[in-house]
Amino acid sequence: MDNNEFFEQLAGVKYDDAEFEPQLVRASTKKEKEEKEGSKEELLISHEEDMEFDDAEGHLMIDVYQDADNIVIESTVAGIESDDLDISITPESVSIRGSRQKKEKIKKDDYLYQECFWGKFSRSIILPQEIDAEKAQASLKNGVLKIVLPKIHRSKSKKIKVKLD
Repeated sequence: MDNNEFFEQLAGVKYDDAEFEPQLVRASTKKEKEEKEGSKEELLISHEEDMEFDDAEGHLMIDVYQDADNIVIESTVAGIESDDLDISITPESVSIRGSRQKKEKIKKDDYLYQECFWGKFSRSIILPQEIDAEKAQASLKNGVLKIVLPKIHRSKSKKIKVKLD
């Protein structure tokens, strides 16, 4: 079973690559905006000038895999201290929240490229199998967060003898 089939089965929704194709929108210049103000054409908004995303929350990228005994979640969280992470685990799900703060203040005009996400982020994962939340472990090494979730094997049956009284 590949990743798409796994998540299709888990979510009950058919995955369609076309639905997730990124949309690119060119930001209008100030001059173009001024020219369009009187018309009924849709204004394209410049991200830098008109939109603030201070309350925006980033989406944490993860890898989830399993072996016979565990489900493992890994994510690159470079620049984050362990105290900046909040991990909540239930037998059916895991939620990871955190914040990556920029140490120095840089003006928007001084950026040549800005691709890294700074600020709050989160991710919730619905697990395909029940786990033992009490025995879960998390570690942070070289900027990689690793959460090991021991599976509960309820399908193992136990035979018992019937005593005659």
